[in-house]
Amino acid sequence: MNRRQFLTRSSTAAVATAAFGPTIFAAAKKAGRPPRVLLRSSWQSVNIGDIGHTPGALSLLYKHFPEVEVTLWPGSLGHGSRELLTKGYPQLKIVEGSLGKDDKPNNEKLAQVWAETDLYLSGSGSGFPASAHAVAFRRATGKPVGVFGVSTDPISGVGANRDPEGGTLVSIRERAMKLPPTHLAADLRYIMDNSAFFFCRDTISRDYLKAQGVKTPVLEFGPDAQLGMHLRDDAKGLAWLKERGLTEGKFICVIPRLRYTPYYKIRNTARGKDDFVKDAINERTTEKDHAKLREMIVSYIKATGHKVMVCAEMTYQVEMGKEVLVDPLPAEVKKNVVWRDTYWLPDEAASIYSKAQCVVSVECHSPLIALHQGTPTFYVRQPTDTCKGQMYRDFGAGDWFFEVDETNGPQLWSRLGAIVKDPAAAKARVKSIMATVEARQKRMVDAVREACRVG
Repeated sequence: MNRRQFLTRSSTAAVATAAFGPTIFAAAKKAGRPPRVLLRSSWQSVNIGDIGHTPGALSLLYKHFPEVEVTLWPGSLGHGSRELLTKGYPQLKIVEGSLGKDDKPNNEKLAQVWAETDLYLSGSGSGFPASAHAVAFRRATGKPVGVFGVSTDPISGVGANRDPEGGTLVSIRERAMKLPPTHLAADLRYIMDNSAFFFCRDTISRDYLKAQGVKTPVLEFGPDAQLGMHLRDDAKGLAWLKERGLTEGKFICVIPRLRYTPYYKIRNTARGKDDFVKDAINERTTEKDHAKLREMIVSYIKATGHKVMVCAEMTYQVEMGKEVLVDPLPAEVKKNVVWRDTYWLPDEAASIYSKAQCVVSVECHSPLIALHQGTPTFYVRQPTDTCKGQMYRDFGAGDWFFEVDETNGPQLWSRLGAIVKDPAAAKARVKSIMATVEARQKRMVDAVREACRVG
């Protein structure tokens, strides 16, 4: 898609900033302006997956609903993510702010956007991020709220009535479906019941919400918005590959992950009670999880003579990759391993993944970036990483999905070896997967269009 297709017409329709509700909404409709969507997304910038949710959603909206006018209400736009968005989508508007004690916008610009928008659209994330803001918007304005590919895992995590060890997807589904139909929190039930549509990025979340009796008229599987991101930075990415001696189709990318992200270290805050639980799980599992990836790396290098790039999806994984994947390798294979020693943005990652033979990740979103670029990919899921990984099975990538506690290094290499042996077949498989994904993506944007029309 070229830039011209992404550009939308601006509107000068004047709407009062202090009022909300259907009267203002109807008046704006009569002004003949474009449909307006307020996208709540960009939850954090220490993870290229969270960064990538937003350009993914924007690409899909502008592709299938080109007349739409989008305003982004971000959580955080650090690490260059603001520049990524303003360069990639020059027509995008951005509004900052939060809610005051009265659950109304804390500044006039955000209040004006609330008054003028036709739909509040919550972007992809775990556990319906900023759901309280969606509740406040709906109660204040009466306007439609829609949800774009989230997961709602009622089992995994640290806290009351949750299992800090998580579980396999089969186990999580079984336990979620046994919960009483009154399990869902009241505010979540309110906003889900009153949503114009609610797309779950995995069928475990969807089926759990159905069992809870959620009344939204559209409760369906809708893949993570990251899968829609078209942005690439070939100038930076391909230059990096050349500098490191990595040749297209003759290297794989490997991404590590702790079972729990150490946010207190990332944010430089005090270590809380829950952090001690998470740290203990990480200390017990990190070596055994990544020993399997190292076995696969050794087998790949010995069998092919190709190279391996160790890189990160989150900021903390830059150093972690060296510690758990690179340093312990035998000297005879380590010479074929390239460690990416800096964090990056999803557009550069997309350019590099597009040239890889395969992307093997213990993180969930790098494989999604790779699939959009036509690259075969593995997701090696840890039991603490919520139910979102079910999406891989839902869109037809089950053979490239692994539960880390149910697999080993030789099994990973066996599946990777098949890709090495027949790369054309693997590429064709990606194309088939993406055809399934794209059909669901269009369905998601069609729901956005309909909500704007009837709001």
